[in-house]
Amino acid sequence: MTDIAAHYLDEVRKQMRGHKRMGENAMSQLRDEDFFVTIDPESNSIAILVKHLAGNMRSRFTDFLTSDGEKPDRFRDREFEMTSGTTRAEIMKLWEEGWGCVMGAIQGLKPDDVMRTVTIRGEPHTALQAINRQIAHYAQHVGQMVFLAKHLRSNEWKTLSIPRGKSEEFKTKRPPVEGGTEKFERGLPK
Repeated sequence: MTDIAAHYLDEVRKQMRGHKRMGENAMSQLRDEDFFVTIDPESNSIAILVKHLAGNMRSRFTDFLTSDGEKPDRFRDREFEMTSGTTRAEIMKLWEEGWGCVMGAIQGLKPDDVMRTVTIRGEPHTALQAINRQIAHYAQHVGQMVFLAKHLRSNEWKTLSIPRGKSEEFKTKRPPVEGGTEKFERGLPK
């Protein structure tokens, strides 16, 4: 079981780094003003998505194993509010702080921690369940960020994956598969 748990934690770290990198690669293509654009009154800007992610990350991963993942000083509704003076630099600071909480917490986990009980909003979860819940949540919002960034950059967008019409070329150029498993990121444009 320890080997599986250790492998799981390695994969969690890779997944989280991948989500962070994907969000950063999308945001790096934006102009400062693009961070605050919404495509309709009910949608979120990238700035709002980052603010929400950062709030969630701080709440869920601060004292991950020892306190409820919904901290009493988190005011989730405020994560969806933006003041007119907010800057890209402030948003990026929130991004880094949030990911710092995530990476600090998961880096410190040991295989024996995977099946420990943690709570989120008073509900018990194994650490594994809580982490999987956050991976899915972060993937959803990073995907929204990529969608919005791609929409805003339109024909100036630089793909984060295999370019359209290049799948067959990618298959012929990709390195051989190691050990029967293929790394998603291998061979993709940086």
